[in-house]
Amino acid sequence: QACKEFPERVIVGIDARDGKVAVHGWTQVSGTSVTDLLQQLMSYPLAGLIYTDIATDGMLAGPNLTALRDLADSSPVPVIASGGITRLDDLRAIQSLGPRIVGAIVGKALYDGKIDLREAIDAVAE
Repeated sequence: QACKEFPERVIVGIDARDGKVAVHGWTQVSGTSVTDLLQQLMSYPLAGLIYTDIATDGMLAGPNLTALRDLADSSPVPVIASGGITRLDDLRAIQSLGPRIVGAIVGKALYDGKIDLREAIDAVAE
């Protein structure tokens, strides 16, 4: 209903572990693959997706670049990356995956001082 009322203004979050959609506050992994969910969502007029690999989120071990690339390659809408971003090189690596990935969410690395916000913005500025 939100997509009908606000076409191309809704961004959907997909949380996943090992290619399967996580639900119930990440406590359970469903039997639905990210690819299958993406196909279901494409009938809606979305503005984009936020993709969080929950296996990497908050671990400061780097993002799952393979999963991000796969999602971006199959998504007709822009993707925002989330999970595992630890250093400026992670942001550059995400940026190198192509124009479909339009942003990144950096959380714990900012809180822990591993990434400086100004340096991060400068690192990915075009």
